[in-house]
Amino acid sequence: MEGRTLPNYRRAYVPGGTVFLTVVTYRRAPILDGPANVARLRQALGQVMCETPFRIPAAVVLPDHAHFLWSLPRGDADYSRRVGRMKVLFTRSLQGRGVASVGTSRSRHRHRESDVWQRRFWEHTVESEEEFEALMEYIHYNPVRHGLTSCPHLWPYSSFDRWVQAGLYPKHWGCSCDGRTPVLKPNQQVEEIAGE
Repeated sequence: MEGRTLPNYRRAYVPGGTVFLTVVTYRRAPILDGPANVARLRQALGQVMCETPFRIPAAVVLPDHAHFLWSLPRGDADYSRRVGRMKVLFTRSLQGRGVASVGTSRSRHRHRESDVWQRRFWEHTVESEEEFEALMEYIHYNPVRHGLTSCPHLWPYSSFDRWVQAGLYPKHWGCSCDGRTPVLKPNQQVEEIAGE
C-alpha cells in the first residue's frame, strides 16, 4: 500500500441533530425517474421511519439522486443505519422489475451490493438555523438547477408544496412563470456542502 492513501470516511454524529444527506444512484442511472420508483423510495423511507423514527423536514428526489434534511430524535445519531436500510428496502422493491443492470462488478458482488446505489452517501451536519434555511432553499431549487423544471412548484417530488401550505414559502418562490425573475442569492458554501 506504499504510495497510496486510503480515503478517510469519517462522519460526524450529533445525537438529536439535523443532517443534510445526498444519495446517488449507481453510475447516475435515472432509476428515480418517474412516479413508480419515487413511490417505492417513499415506501422504503416510510418503513425506516416506522422502525427507527426521525423527521424529514425537507426532501427532493431527482432521476439520479435525492437530497434530504433528516432530524434525529434526542440522543440518536445513527443516520447511517437509516440510509443503509432505506437503500436495501428500495433495492429489494426493484427485484424482478428489470431496473438494475445485469453486470455487477466483483467488488460490488463481494460487498453484496447491486447496481442501484453508489456505495457511499454524502452527509453534512447542520450547524445553524441559517445553514438549515440555505439547505432548504438548495433542496427546493435543485430540480430547476438541474434543468428538470422551470420552477420549484412544478416539481412533484419535493417537500416544497408542504412548506408552501404551511405558509413558510410563497407559492412562487424561485418561480419564473409569467415572466418572473427568480430572486435567489447564490450560496457557494451550500454548493460545497451539497457535494454536487
